[in-house]
Amino acid sequence: MNKEISIKKVREDAEAMFHRGEYYCSEAVVASVRSNFGIDMPEEMIAMASGFPVGIGKSKCVCGAVSGGVMMMGYFFGRSKGTNPQDPKSVRTLELANELQGEFRKNHKVLCCSVHTKGMDMASGEHKAQCISFTGEIAETAARIIVRELDLVDLDKEALGA
Repeated sequence: MNKEISIKKVREDAEAMFHRGEYYCSEAVVASVRSNFGIDMPEEMIAMASGFPVGIGKSKCVCGAVSGGVMMMGYFFGRSKGTNPQDPKSVRTLELANELQGEFRKNHKVLCCSVHTKGMDMASGEHKAQCISFTGEIAETAARIIVRELDLVDLDKEALGA
């Protein structure tokens, strides 16, 4: 895994993948984090994110980008064995997932895709531009949390001398 990360590049890559049509929101978040962090994650895990776009399976519930970000919190910090819900990894992952969605909610009030896209033609440029922006925002927020929690180097802060 890379120990030095450009959070800005994580965002830019996620937005570019969505814009080019390589991936939808949740997939682009997972793919961008995967490639920028250089993690040994099977590509099939990107496929696991394929059911989340347009608010989980086009139901327009929770924003798919947020779902992709939550998946990455689980990948990095979740538990893989045991059933104890009080497992410290489980508790911490829930806190980080809450932080991630809380940041989105702070900026956009709600997580609900139907609220964000109300009155939009789903095939419109306006809708795609909004979703690209949300995808980048969540990829950036997820990367910032991961960098902080794993005590990695944020190359963007280093470049600014911070």
